[in-house]
Amino acid sequence: MAADRTGGQKGKHKEWYRLDNAAVVYSAIQKETYSAVYRFSAVMDQPVDPEALQRAVDKTMPRFPSFRVRIKPGIFWYYSEFNDAPGPFVQKDIANPCQPVRFDQGDGWLVRFFYYERRISLEVFHAISDGGGAMTLLRTLLAVYLRELGYQIPNTCGVLDVDQPPRPEELEDAYARYATVKARSFTTLKKAYANAGTPEPFYTLNVTMGFCSVRQLKEKAKEHGASITEYLTAVLLKVLVDKQHREGPKKELPVSLAIPINLRPWFPTESLRNFILTVRPCIDPSLGEYTFEEIVSQVHHYLRLNINRQQMQAELAGNVKFARNKFVQIMPIALKKPGIAFGYWMAGVRPYSGTYTNPGPFQVPEEMRPHIRRMEVILGQATMPRVHCASISYGDIMEITFAGTQKETDTERDFFRFLVRDGVHVKVESNRAQ
Repeated sequence: MAADRTGGQKGKHKEWYRLDNAAVVYSAIQKETYSAVYRFSAVMDQPVDPEALQRAVDKTMPRFPSFRVRIKPGIFWYYSEFNDAPGPFVQKDIANPCQPVRFDQGDGWLVRFFYYERRISLEVFHAISDGGGAMTLLRTLLAVYLRELGYQIPNTCGVLDVDQPPRPEELEDAYARYATVKARSFTTLKKAYANAGTPEPFYTLNVTMGFCSVRQLKEKAKEHGASITEYLTAVLLKVLVDKQHREGPKKELPVSLAIPINLRPWFPTESLRNFILTVRPCIDPSLGEYTFEEIVSQVHHYLRLNINRQQMQAELAGNVKFARNKFVQIMPIALKKPGIAFGYWMAGVRPYSGTYTNPGPFQVPEEMRPHIRRMEVILGQATMPRVHCASISYGDIMEITFAGTQKETDTERDFFRFLVRDGVHVKVESNRAQ
């Protein structure tokens, strides 16, 4: 990470950082009605003590300087600088999570902490970290919170020591570090079935959660020769293919999903910032009908073929190459913003029917396990009224969330019905008005 100094308040100097490649995009497309915000929640075994939680936040945040930042517009790029404002402060939870951030409000905080009954929630603006970094922050916060309640929790299984200073490696821009190969050429992806619906009033985020057994899912996925992620991806693709077919368009478009991939297993880094790429499993109905078994097989082989070190490194090098382009660098930010927003729409919205992300099991020290009942994850609103899907597991509980700003419930209803028909028991909860 490149780090320099710039003038701050009261004669002090504030450390500032160049944004990583993903952060550049998320900052440029942020607006009053949209921000790339996501949420992780832990449902505890006892009601939350808000005072103990605030003390835990106060002790944890200094250990995570990459989260303790605000984003500011420069002449040529947005940048992040250390936020020395009081806070962030724990808040009672709200009915509609993942609301947009506003760079000039709320002391510029880009992380939020909420509580409700037994639930502790962390919301993060995607420009400062991906899910891998955010889970490290939440895991550490929960450990410190439990210590505030008198429990002995060790600094193991990804819990960072808040009494130690942050390591410089945690602030690394891993994209820049690994952009050392020939860049992959940019290709225009085909327009996909949008799966858009009737928009809700601003700002209403409809959230539907399904809870099922990891063991059952694993057994069912194994029957189809797939992993849990491959199986759930195939279910969602099947549901969307069928939904488009029922709508009877003149021409059926490809159905594709954006699947974020954590790059850390292939490119070692301790960075707590963004370090992900997206792959695009796709089913094209114009080629004919697909059985579910055929969709599972296609997803399985596509992901195994496309998730490899060489291909991903070439792609991340291409993304970094664009930001390093001399013409792009000297272009004022006021001109960059619409260009980046259009590029995001062309490459990150138009070619996809939705997003599915599965960050994997939430690991904690053995001493923490009895105090956490389950984990939850929510992807915030899309740039259009459609749902995104996310899942996370803890112990034997897999939690699957559909969240979006559309009134219709077809996608999530058909998805959970498919699982039930396939032999997976699902319990469903929603924040929708009954």
